[in-house]
Amino acid sequence: MSTALCVTDLAKSYGGKRAVDGISFDVRGGELYALLGPNGAGKTTTLRMIAGLLNADAGAINVFGVDARQDPAAAKQLIAWLPDEPLLYDKLTAWEYLEFVAGLWGVDPKSARADAEHLLKLLGLWDNRNDRCETFSRGMKQKAVLAGALIHHPKLLMLDEPLTGLDAAASRLVKDLIRERVAQGAAVILTTHILEVAERMADRIGIIKDGKLLTEGSLEELRSHAGAQGQSLEDVFLSLTGQPQGVA
Repeated sequence: MSTALCVTDLAKSYGGKRAVDGISFDVRGGELYALLGPNGAGKTTTLRMIAGLLNADAGAINVFGVDARQDPAAAKQLIAWLPDEPLLYDKLTAWEYLEFVAGLWGVDPKSARADAEHLLKLLGLWDNRNDRCETFSRGMKQKAVLAGALIHHPKLLMLDEPLTGLDAAASRLVKDLIRERVAQGAAVILTTHILEVAERMADRIGIIKDGKLLTEGSLEELRSHAGAQGQSLEDVFLSLTGQPQGVA
């Protein structure tokens, strides 16, 4: 698999404190990479820098051969970013929102309409396509934002806690959609505090704490690193991050 994302010595400080401290990792096309860590570990800050929403203090970000720090506009064309808090234009309907987002990306209107219909039906929002987003529940907003993130067929998809606020059925839909995009060759970075999801879905896992990457690899490689053969990802995570049982 080709390298989709290469992050090298990425750093960001706030008020003299390193939020991200020289992180390096890569993600391949057709791979789901789970970036895990305790609250405040630097996960969201890392993703925001990759997405071009936050300037890095140091380091390099390469997205499918594009230097994201030197040419952020070109890199953003390849990226979709789904934040943990869904942000929509509340006065637009779901259909209008997807048309608007597709227009921003320069997607052909005919293709955008077909993709919008497919995504709205797949995510269970078709019957609500003409409802204003302000009337949506948290879970419906989360699904609408995901549809907006996918409308331009990004090659790198970054999802920050994408299952927050979703019921079991909606979570299954989102997970199936993520798997579909990975199977099509997209690279996906996922953050989640639901470690069972990462255990089942991730091809590789990176664990960060205090802005540093502690370790990365497959679940079996992490188990070996932690000396925790046969244990769950939750047990491995708590062992590697030095947290007491019951605090994840």
